[in-house]
Amino acid sequence: MTIVNQPIANKMKATDMKGEPAVILLVEDDPAHAEIVRRNFVNFRMANRLMHVADGQQALDYLFRRGEFQDPDKSPRPNLVLLDLRLPKVDGLEVLTAIKADAELARIPVVVLTTSAAEVDMAKAYGNHANSYLVKPVDFPQFLKLMDALGYYWLVWNQYPF
Repeated sequence: MTIVNQPIANKMKATDMKGEPAVILLVEDDPAHAEIVRRNFVNFRMANRLMHVADGQQALDYLFRRGEFQDPDKSPRPNLVLLDLRLPKVDGLEVLTAIKADAELARIPVVVLTTSAAEVDMAKAYGNHANSYLVKPVDFPQFLKLMDALGYYWLVWNQYPF
């Protein structure tokens, strides 16, 4: 698991209701994609805590606080989950289903962030209560723009009742 916890001076800061930096759980097996997401949140506008796991089993263990993720101080509850679909060990749709089936976790917004533009994948994701479905652009500058917009929408502009 990778942890990024780097406040950035003079940058916009998303916070949870307690005034703490927002925790983002990135579930991504492609190291290059994970690095793009990490750099975007560090270098652009967001000063948050990015937790990264590389497969579906790690995501479930993190969310359900099992194994190495039992300590809530080291594995805080995320304010947002960025979830790839094509994951080793446990598929992203299975992770999504488990999140939305749990009363405590179901309130956490889950954004599917994937390379799949297949309508069947979108239908399955929304059928399992994904909050958003975003296809990663192949073009690097477009991917950066997508990440920038995603961060602002989910961590700054979007309002939560909790």
